[in-house]
Amino acid sequence: MNSRLTAFGNQLMEVHVWLRDQLEDLRDDVDAYFAGDGLLPRDLRAHCLSFCSALTRHHTGEDRVAFPEIAEEFPELRPVISQLKSDHNRIDWILGALDKLLTGLPDEPDQAAKAQVIAELDGLSAIMETHFTYEEKKLITVLNGLDVPEWRTDRPDFLLLDED
Repeated sequence: MNSRLTAFGNQLMEVHVWLRDQLEDLRDDVDAYFAGDGLLPRDLRAHCLSFCSALTRHHTGEDRVAFPEIAEEFPELRPVISQLKSDHNRIDWILGALDKLLTGLPDEPDQAAKAQVIAELDGLSAIMETHFTYEEKKLITVLNGLDVPEWRTDRPDFLLLDED
């Protein structure tokens, strides 16, 4: 078997590690802003937009490319895919709420805004972690076994890192 083919699940895990790291970087920037020694609000929003876009691209790619392929080959996994898509919707909602909060940040940090932003980041972190763990448990082996020739020549969005 082609090593690229057998690595799709492993590549997914690499993307998940990268997204976790990106969320941690965003959290560090948010903490620094609220400590009064971080990014300006507009730069914090730009960082959030970059992270949110990467996470959305990943999930949209799964919904449009990976999940239909998996559902066709492994119909018994359709309930798993349904749960993962539901998670994607919840994550999208949290990303929207986080963006709205960051868009409204004043130049000078305030404690009320801090509590709201931290709560959204905590919620996002929790759902991302449970989502990624569940997805990895249920789909890594399946993805490593899929034979999708076009994925070998044109890497799908759900497997892209920002530097790709």
